[in-house]
Amino acid sequence: MNTSMNKTARFAGLLYLTMIIGGIISLAYIPSQLIISESASKTLENIINSEFLFRIGMAIGIITFLIHILLPLVLHKLLHKINKFHANLMVIFSLISVTIFFVNILNKFSVLTLINKTEYLEPLSETELQTQVMFYINNYNNGLEISQIFWGLWLFPFGYLVYKSGFLPKFLGILLMVGCFGYLITFFGGFLYSNFNNTIISEIAGYPAPLGEFGICLWLLIMGTNKISFGEKSKNKI
Repeated sequence: MNTSMNKTARFAGLLYLTMIIGGIISLAYIPSQLIISESASKTLENIINSEFLFRIGMAIGIITFLIHILLPLVLHKLLHKINKFHANLMVIFSLISVTIFFVNILNKFSVLTLINKTEYLEPLSETELQTQVMFYINNYNNGLEISQIFWGLWLFPFGYLVYKSGFLPKFLGILLMVGCFGYLITFFGGFLYSNFNNTIISEIAGYPAPLGEFGICLWLLIMGTNKISFGEKSKNKI
C-alpha cells in the first residue's frame, strides 16, 4: 500500500476516534447528568442550573455529526476501488443519519427558547413549562431512535468493504456487518416491545457494532493500511 493511502487511513482513524469520543460525551455522558426521565421538575431544574453544560453537549453533538459528514467521504476515498456501489451506499446512509440529527437537534434549541424567552415563560405555569421541556426532550430521544436505523445501515456496506479490502482485518468487517443488524434489532425490538431493552437479545444485539467500530477505528489509526502477515515475516527470517 502506498504512503498516500496510509495517510488517508490514519486520518480516517483519527476522525473516527474523535467521533466516538464526541458521541459518548454528547449522547450519553452529558444527558445522564441532566435528564431524569422519571422527573420533569428535576430535569428542568438541572437544565436551568447547568444551561452551559446543556449547550456544551449540543455543541459537541454538532461537531461530532459534522465529522460524521467528513468521515464517510474519507473512507470512500480509501475504499471506493474495492466496490464503488457499496462505497456510495455507505456515504448515502451516513449522510441521511446526519440530516436526521440536524433536524432533530432543533428540539434542544426549542428547550433553550422556552427557558430563556420571557414571552414564553410568563404565560406558562411551572407544570406546563416542565411538560413542554420534557415533550421536546422526548422528541429528541425519539429522533435518536430513528437515527439508529441509519447508524446501522451505513455499517453494512462499510463492513463489506473492510471485509473485501485485503488490507483490513476481515473479522472487523464481519463485526461491522453484524453490527448493522444489531442496530436494526435494537430499534425494531424497542419500538414493538416495551420491555425489549430488558431482554438478553437486546444485550447481545448491542455488542457487535461498538466492538467493530472501535476496533476498525484503532486499526486505521495505528496500523493504517498495513496488514499483519505472519507468512511474510517467516519468509523474511529465512
